[in-house]
Amino acid sequence: MQAYDRLPRRLRLWLSEAALPWSPRSALRAWQSALRQCGGCEDSACRHLSRIEAAQLCRDARAVWAPGHPAQDRAGA
Repeated sequence: MQAYDRLPRRLRLWLSEAALPWSPRSALRAWQSALRQCGGCEDSACRHLSRIEAAQLCRDARAVWAPGHPAQDRAGA
């Protein structure tokens, strides 16, 4: 819990609504990368993390559900 408490406030807020269970370490790594890619804009970094998460959910859906699942359309499969 201490690792989570040390995360940046904005990242903790994003994680509180995340669909997947991110570890503090992977969340911080993705956050730092997103901030670099988004020029330090926290709003853009949050949107970037949401896109990463959505892509992972689509990949997971393809692995769990049969071909033709609607998530495949969103993932570009």
